Amino acid sequence: MDFLELAKTRYSVREYEEKKVEKEKLYKILEAARVAPSAVNNQPYRLIVVESEEGLAKIEEGARLYNAPLAIIVCKVTEEAWCRKYDGKNHGDIDVSIVTDHMMMEATDLGLGTLWICWFKPEVIRKNFQIPEGIEPVNILAVGYAKDGKKGDVNRHETMRKKPEEIVKYETF
Repeated sequence: MDFLELAKTRYSVREYEEKKVEKEKLYKILEAARVAPSAVNNQPYRLIVVESEEGLAKIEEGARLYNAPLAIIVCKVTEEAWCRKYDGKNHGDIDVSIVTDHMMMEATDLGLGTLWICWFKPEVIRKNFQIPEGIEPVNILAVGYAKDGKKGDVNRHETMRKKPEEIVKYETF
């Protein structure tokens, strides 16, 4: 499958089978994170893989996982992130987003469903997973098999997304 087809197939899964994600698939997802680009290759992120019932329950105290059997808490190490010297812009959130996207697309390629979760209680996640100061939980990636093998409709983007001329400018804004 080419990349655009893969990207169009991916969708936000909110119903998961009660099937664990195989270790070899998890390793591929984590390898996709490891090879993701980051500003000046600083890799200012840490990943917390959560598969146990106890760990997933701890996430559920601060976020909704929709019964996903696997979650990856993606954290930013603020002091490791590159900052643009002209205005001090910290690129950690950008780097973390790239890592999350790489994992999400690898999971899709492996036949898994994902949900990128930003709506969570950071203080609960921080406390429940003993995340130290200076490290910020930015998002949670829920991963698993979509219920009933459901797949995203590759044509839904024609009605759900803005048209190219609404988002693309050439040469000047």
